[in-house]
This record gives sequence, structure tokens and C-alpha cells, in this order.
Amino acid sequence: MSVLVEFAIFPTDKGDSVSKHVSKVIDLIRNSGVPYQLTAMGTLVETATLPEALDILNRSYQVLEKDSKRVYITMNMDIQKDKNNRLKTKVEAIENKIGAVNK
Repeated sequence: MSVLVEFAIFPTDKGDSVSKHVSKVIDLIRNSGVPYQLTAMGTLVETATLPEALDILNRSYQVLEKDSKRVYITMNMDIQKDKNNRLKTKVEAIENKIGAVNK
């Protein structure tokens, strides 16, 4: 099973720049060992199970809620059985199609 999660999480009570706080979440994800991709607007994570994905979201919240009165989270999920490594293969599939069109 492949659970892709795209999410953004940040405190809303820390001013204009929250990168110091978000970096703590990214450190948690990095140390979890799951594949992830940091983007300018959020983070993509791939886990093998839904509980594992939800655990990462919960732990990410716990990192921020210690020092924040308000935390904002957006999330999208794509769950597909009998698949894995989609964080990489979905992007490769599009890049291959772009390459075929440009030939």
C-alpha cells in the first residue's frame, strides 16, 4: 500500500516568518525514515499505511503545539493498494511522457 500525504503545517501566532518552527517538523519527518519531499508550499510524505501517515501528522502537530496557541494544517491524501514508491514513480511517469512529447 502507498499512502501519499501532501500537507502544510505552521503556527499562526509566530509572525510573518515561521521557517524556524516548520524546520522542526521537517527534522521530525527526516528522522522518521519515510520518504518525503519538501516544497515551497508544503511537504509530501509517503508511508506504507494510513495509521503511519496519521502518526506523522499527529507528531508534527505535537512539535508545534508546544510553543503555539494556534496551528494551521492543510492536508490531501492519495491511498493506493498494491503500489509503493509513488513519491518517485508518479513524477517519473509525467517526466517520461513530457520527454516522449518533446521528441
